[in-house]
Amino acid sequence: MADKQQLLLVPGLICDAAVWEFQIAHLSEVAEISVPPVTRGDTMAEMARIVLDRAPASFALAGFSMGGYVALEMLRQAPQRITKLALLDTSARDDSPKKAEWRRSVIAACKRGEFTDVIEGMMPILLHANQRSGPLPEFVRTMANRVGSEVYLRRQYAIDSRQDSRDLLRAYPGPVRAICGRQDGMSTIEEHEEIAALAKYGRCSIIEDCGHMTILERPHAATALLRDWLLYN
Repeated sequence: MADKQQLLLVPGLICDAAVWEFQIAHLSEVAEISVPPVTRGDTMAEMARIVLDRAPASFALAGFSMGGYVALEMLRQAPQRITKLALLDTSARDDSPKKAEWRRSVIAACKRGEFTDVIEGMMPILLHANQRSGPLPEFVRTMANRVGSEVYLRRQYAIDSRQDSRDLLRAYPGPVRAICGRQDGMSTIEEHEEIAALAKYGRCSIIEDCGHMTILERPHAATALLRDWLLYN
């Protein structure tokens, strides 16, 4: 049997490694998986460099939400090391004015000690209406509390420092898969279609009846798409 490929899974803004638990469990027979903590670095460039410093020589790379921003900055710094790229519920663009205003508002709220309120305010944006009861919201809240206000703020500042990455996708010769929930409240289908269209070998996959947290809300569908990307593109 051929050696397993190396796979890095980068978590999102209010996430730690637990967000990828289902994917780790069900992709481990085809990949050696690691999840970088992305808790250090004051800029997106620094966060990406820290992840790259600890990464294998070459690897497949999947980034969810903020993790997509980190993945794109890693592509900027070391494109030759990334064998294939998956971007989930994210964007290659910099912030729109509306999103930049929201980012400033939540940063200010966290500085006032209102981190819990910030997370509660995000819940309707993160989860599909059908997922806002049951165990998933509490799972997300608990994970966000493990991340904590300090890391959340550091990540928001890093996101604010990022660059538009669309030219990187145009230049990248490897396979790129864009994955998005149909009802994602944080990013748009158009942004994911754009990612796929820009890449030389790009594909876009939409998960129906799903919000922003695709890998938690529709884990079987998200994992099947990632397996297809890993094995075939």
